[in-house]
Amino acid sequence: MIDYKEILEYSFLGNTVANLLWFIGILLIGYIFKTVLSKLLTNAMFKLVRRFSEEENQATFRRFLIQPLELLLFLIFLYFAFKVLNYPLDPTEAARGNEPFLKRFTFRVYEIFVIVSITWIIVRLIDFIGFIFSHRASASVSKLDDQLVPFFKDFAKVMVWIFAFLIMLGSVFEVNVAGLVAGLGVGGLAIAFAAKESLENLLASFTIFLDHPFVVGDLVEVNGITGVVEKIGFRSTRIRTLEKTFVTVPNKNMIDKPLNNLSLRTFRRVYFDINLTYDTTSEQIRNIARDIQAFVDQHPRTNQDGRIRFLNLGPHSKDVMVLYFVDTMDWNEYVDIKEEITYEIVDIVQRHEAEFAFPTSTVYLNPSSPLREQPPIEPGFEPVPSSE
Repeated sequence: MIDYKEILEYSFLGNTVANLLWFIGILLIGYIFKTVLSKLLTNAMFKLVRRFSEEENQATFRRFLIQPLELLLFLIFLYFAFKVLNYPLDPTEAARGNEPFLKRFTFRVYEIFVIVSITWIIVRLIDFIGFIFSHRASASVSKLDDQLVPFFKDFAKVMVWIFAFLIMLGSVFEVNVAGLVAGLGVGGLAIAFAAKESLENLLASFTIFLDHPFVVGDLVEVNGITGVVEKIGFRSTRIRTLEKTFVTVPNKNMIDKPLNNLSLRTFRRVYFDINLTYDTTSEQIRNIARDIQAFVDQHPRTNQDGRIRFLNLGPHSKDVMVLYFVDTMDWNEYVDIKEEITYEIVDIVQRHEAEFAFPTSTVYLNPSSPLREQPPIEPGFEPVPSSE
């Protein structure tokens, strides 16, 4: 008959089979129930923030916190699993009365993971708070809160990770953090010089928030880049260009370089020339300019500053200047209005039986002009016939 008690008391690597079974069992329980427990814990935590949020945000809250809570709960089960194990002790360590090296090393690694998991939970809570305020900011008329929420969310996350790193140095590696910060001295000055660009960008971000040269959603032109501001961070500004590319510009360049905020224009300017052929008579040009001027002035989305004038005799055309201003800040609407007016200009030119010119040149030959004399053929020189 099998003696189970003897099997359970069999020692392996300093631990009995019973200890190893307890270790495996606790890990299995933690792995199986971590998801269920994390969902229950998120539901309980959501009740604390329900008054500041909406009921439909519970799924978002769970999505933010489910993974870090699963990690923390599994680490808790892992702690109790390792508590049932015995660690081999070196004789020299036993003589000095120290704990086994493997146990110290394992516990320090465990502490690192615990600090990281708790920090991860706090960061996800900051993300959820930022999500709530971003939703409220999008419903408001002002665009200032749209850029303040991402800035302070990123700033808070960076500060949390820095604080967690200092805690890790003090508790895990037993570093005197206060003495380390106080004793930086010249080393801290060197670090400050190394972080000069980052500090300049951080100060530039505060300048942007205080001076308001632009806000999220504005169409700006800076350093040869034209696009819509999508996000203002504490180090850089993200711009979506007209080609739909995503450009990241340091905040320092946003305030040091000349910046043209195109969204603050009262009107959008349109300027181009109509090139008519030289066969077009002066009467046709007058009628064309008059009809275009009347259409531009009567259009509901333009102002009265439009000017249609015959200004130039070009090398291949008679040029009529077209200048008007469209009353809109929306790029798509501006393009539609410009297209409508351009179509009408083409129709007006065709109604007056005029033609658009394109770069050409005409060469007139005078048949009565004498041809250039051929150079005399030297004596003894016979031209070689060309072979095909």
